[in-house]
Amino acid sequence: MIEQGAFPVEPWHIRETRLDLGLIAQSESIFALSNGHIGLRGNLDEGEPAGLPGTYLGSFYETRPLPYAEAGFGYPEDGQTLVDVTNGKVIRLLVDDEPFDVRYGELLEHERVLDLRAGTLLRTARWRSPAGKEVAITSTRLVSFEQRGVAAIEYVVEALDQFTRVTVQSELVSNEDQPVTSKDPRVSAALSRPLEPVMHEKGERGAVLLHRTRASQLMMAAGMDHEVEVPGRVEVETDAAPDYARTTIICGLRPGQRLRIVKYLAYGWSSLRTRPALRDQVSGALASARYSGWQGLLDGQRAYLDEFWDGADVEVEGDADIQQAVRFGLFHVLQASARAERRAIAGKGLTGPGYDGHAFWDTEAYVLPVLSYTVPEAAADALRWRASTLDLARARAEQLGLKGATFPWRTIRGHECSAYWPAGTAAWHVNADIAAAFERHRLVTGTDDLERECGLEVLVETARLWMSLGHHDRHGVWHIDGVTGPDEYTAIVRDNVFTNLMAAHNLRCAADASVRHPEQALALGVDTEEAAAWRDTADDVALPYDADLGVHQQCEGFTTFAEWDFAASTDRYPLLLHEPYVRLYPAQVIKQADLVLAMQFQGHAFTDDQKARNVDYYERRTVRDSSLSACTQAVMCAEVGHLELAHDYAYEAAAIDLRDLHHNTRDGLHMASLAGAWTALVAGFGGLRDDEGVLSLDPQLPESITRLTFRLRWRDVRLTVDIDHRHVRYSIRDGADARLTLRHAGELVEITSDAHVERELRRRRALLPPPPQPLGRRPAGRS
Repeated sequence: MIEQGAFPVEPWHIRETRLDLGLIAQSESIFALSNGHIGLRGNLDEGEPAGLPGTYLGSFYETRPLPYAEAGFGYPEDGQTLVDVTNGKVIRLLVDDEPFDVRYGELLEHERVLDLRAGTLLRTARWRSPAGKEVAITSTRLVSFEQRGVAAIEYVVEALDQFTRVTVQSELVSNEDQPVTSKDPRVSAALSRPLEPVMHEKGERGAVLLHRTRASQLMMAAGMDHEVEVPGRVEVETDAAPDYARTTIICGLRPGQRLRIVKYLAYGWSSLRTRPALRDQVSGALASARYSGWQGLLDGQRAYLDEFWDGADVEVEGDADIQQAVRFGLFHVLQASARAERRAIAGKGLTGPGYDGHAFWDTEAYVLPVLSYTVPEAAADALRWRASTLDLARARAEQLGLKGATFPWRTIRGHECSAYWPAGTAAWHVNADIAAAFERHRLVTGTDDLERECGLEVLVETARLWMSLGHHDRHGVWHIDGVTGPDEYTAIVRDNVFTNLMAAHNLRCAADASVRHPEQALALGVDTEEAAAWRDTADDVALPYDADLGVHQQCEGFTTFAEWDFAASTDRYPLLLHEPYVRLYPAQVIKQADLVLAMQFQGHAFTDDQKARNVDYYERRTVRDSSLSACTQAVMCAEVGHLELAHDYAYEAAAIDLRDLHHNTRDGLHMASLAGAWTALVAGFGGLRDDEGVLSLDPQLPESITRLTFRLRWRDVRLTVDIDHRHVRYSIRDGADARLTLRHAGELVEITSDAHVERELRRRRALLPPPPQPLGRRPAGRS
């Protein structure tokens, strides 16, 4: 666990007050900068020591064969892996002839600060060389939100005690050595020298390198240029080769004098454009960055983030840890998506190689709800990316003998990349999760534009998938067999409740959308008979229920499965690394919230009593070996009145990476859990729901959170919700005549821009005592 001593709790900064080389890989993930197109891990400027070197471009990947001991029909043949592209972060410093390296000489001071409002990573260091010369180094790094292809670094060296000859080597480096691949299946497949040189060229103060991946044949370009300021004489020269370019800057500094360098970086990639086009794209981005200048890039970054926080900030009084963590999470969710622009949002964003850089259902189920309420244009772009892969999803369904479209479990480009069928292809719910994300975006924005543009076709084809996948029995009940729900420890089952409810929602959404767009629906071959069949099937869906226990079964027969011996597992988590699936699948042991997630997403399908009993039953069997679970458990524990337990789960979701709670932050941040921190607070303690097509809130705070304020976008207005232990205040902005209707604790309330509306909180009494968790699996808690 990362201790607070080295990372103090502050509301708007992530500060590392001392360098711990034992945590260097974790800090590289935490300090990663991105805009959704470019991702820079928070490696030290000098490039080493490093935990995991990493520079990424959104959806830039290499293909690799997927090995099988025994292949089967329909198994994917190739995987896709995110590539560590040309590294432009490297700036090496020599003091006289001795390299600045934190492992040598004497590191007198060292601090790094991620500023969540400025969008920059600041590093300050004071170092004494082995020969006794002291220098101060300050670097500030950004990846521009305004200029999609641009990153920049300001690097300042000051001589402190005596005359010093300073040499700076600023580099572009391709095909960096990678560490040995972990045996953890959640980590990436390392690729050896994935980039083939295409061309290189240099100028006096910069260079451009072009490379192509060997198998996927994607071409990328990286360029650098420099501004240099120093009193007195300075020499600058650049050399380049196929896999590297280096600009060398040499000067002498008297005590108190400074060398200031601004390094501009530009990146681009394409599967279609020519070498000259990519080279010119990068050269043009560099010219634009020079035109803006360092201060212009800083100002643009701050303005972009000011606008973001104005419509997305969450304020928490009474819990400084969650306050810092939820803003950290929102910042990284924004970084993963802001300029992704019709490319996949990966499970780790662009912060590390974990999960091979793949996108999962996490994007639509956890990340896009946050974006739809805060940055709806980024959510729309992510949905456009999914729609752009529809032909591949149709081809996959046809390969499997099904109608419609089946979207992949894990992918970068849109092809199925999961080599494990039970937790991959069988997790059909990904299709309904995508459909639900389209419907939520329509509901939140209040416009059918995206649905008309590409959403209707996705809804129709996913509805057709469910109709060919499920069947009616002789009693008229509709079943889906051979599926895996969100809980990957219970696979290939009948009638997973989450899957069935989400499929029914998908079917109804497709039918409703076809009514809204009759001409487009007709062009897709949808007639009234097909739409009516979708509605009828949605009404007939099977929802297994154990009347003896008074709980819904996660899947048919689940409550009759063998009980798991949790006492024997206390030192064996996560179980997927210690137990064979043949033992996990037939037991009542749950990797992550599944039935409980169904109650969050489709709450109107359950009574209050059912929710309370279901939470009580499944809390005792859920081990949270997935980062996706804590936020959902926070939401539903809050709804049924277990507010302090919900608070602990909210902390776990929020602090997963800042405190490395799952011990894999080194491989990249958990985007879904970081988004889940927002969900735990806004949907948990704010009571936000939208599953009935209405913006609904029903707030309730745990004891130690004295005030919760959050902002979100609904239709054309920005709503602020301000909650204390007695009242909630609703107010809106954007236009003198703006108005909004929401449901507060079941009561319809109309809000105008003229005045806020205040209501008392509805006090909820827990129907059951707080449930225990499996031995050793209580949430991380706030202590």
